[in-house]
Amino acid sequence: FRSVDIRDEYIKEVLFSPKYGYGKNFNPCIDCHAKMFEVAKRLMDEWGASFLISGEVLGQRPMSQNRESLEKVLNLSNCGGLLLRPMSAKSLEPTLPETEGWVDREKLENIVGRNRDRQIELAEQFGLKDYEAPGGGCLLTDEKFSNKIRDFIAHDTFTVEDIPTLKYGRQLRLPGGAKFIIGRNAEDNAILETIENRKYIHVRTELVGPHALLSVNADENDRLLAGKLLLAYCKAGFEGEQTLDFGGVSLSTLSDLSRNDAQQYFI
Repeated sequence: FRSVDIRDEYIKEVLFSPKYGYGKNFNPCIDCHAKMFEVAKRLMDEWGASFLISGEVLGQRPMSQNRESLEKVLNLSNCGGLLLRPMSAKSLEPTLPETEGWVDREKLENIVGRNRDRQIELAEQFGLKDYEAPGGGCLLTDEKFSNKIRDFIAHDTFTVEDIPTLKYGRQLRLPGGAKFIIGRNAEDNAILETIENRKYIHVRTELVGPHALLSVNADENDRLLAGKLLLAYCKAGFEGEQTLDFGGVSLSTLSDLSRNDAQQYFI
C-alpha cells in the first residue's frame, strides 16, 4: 500500500474551479475522482503498473456514479480503457485488462444501484471485517464544513496548511474580520496546540479551559473580544480580571460575556 499526498494539487486545480461543478455542498466529486485517476495514471510507469482499479459502483451515487458521470471521469482523467471498475464491470464497456485477457471478465461483478448487500457478502467471503460503514461521505459533502470553507476563502487564500484549522474547534468570525478557533474538548485542544500556521497565534490561559487560535492580524478590538470569549468557555469558579497569552503578548480582561454571546460569531 502506498499513500500519495495530492492535497496541494487538488486545492490548486480542483477544489475551487471544478469543470463539472459541485454536488449539494462543496463537493466536486466528478473532478475529484478524475484527479485521483490522473495522478494514478501518471505513476503507472514508475510503479510498473499495467492498469488502474476503482471500487466505483454504477448507480451507487446519483451524481458522481451514474453512467454519464463515470464516462466524464474517464475523459477528464484521460484514462480511457485503463480504468477497470470490477464491481460493475459487466454493466460497463470492456476495458483493456479484459480485452487483453489480463483479467477474466466472467469473474467480475455486475453490481448496480445503491444496495450494498453484494459488497457486504463479498467482504465476508474475503474475510474482511474491519471496514467503514457504507454510505459515509467526505467532509466536503458536509454542509457545516462547506460553510467553513466558503467563509475562509471570503477572507483569505486557502492552502494545505489551513486544512487542520477548519477541521477542529468552534469556528468564529469576529467583527473586525479575525478568525477565532476555540477547542471543544481535550482532543481538539491537543490538536490545536500542535498547529503551526503563520496566519494564527496561539491564545492560552492558566485557567482550566480551551486552547484557541486567533488570526495573527486581529485588531485590538477583536483580540479583546477573543479573550472574553475564551474566558466564557473556561471552567467556572474564577473571579476578577484574568491575563491571557496572545502569542507571547499578555492581555488582561474581565470575563463579562457568556457562551450565548459567542453564538452570534459562529460560522
